[in-house]
Amino acid sequence: MSIDRMVMAFAGSFILISLALAHWHSPNWLWFTAFVGANLLQASFSGFCPLAIVLKKLGVKSGCAF
Repeated sequence: MSIDRMVMAFAGSFILISLALAHWHSPNWLWFTAFVGANLLQASFSGFCPLAIVLKKLGVKSGCAF
């Protein structure tokens, strides 16, 4: 799996988990959802994604796997 797909998988998972926590635990978890969304938005404009940097340092291959 490439870094791009892993970033999308992490972001989607974090959003769904935080929405579930907001529903069953505390509405304050929606702040985490907003943080993930804001990070995705800024990454689309700047190209800077902290998770991609961490994954690259962990040895995840970049680029397309086709």
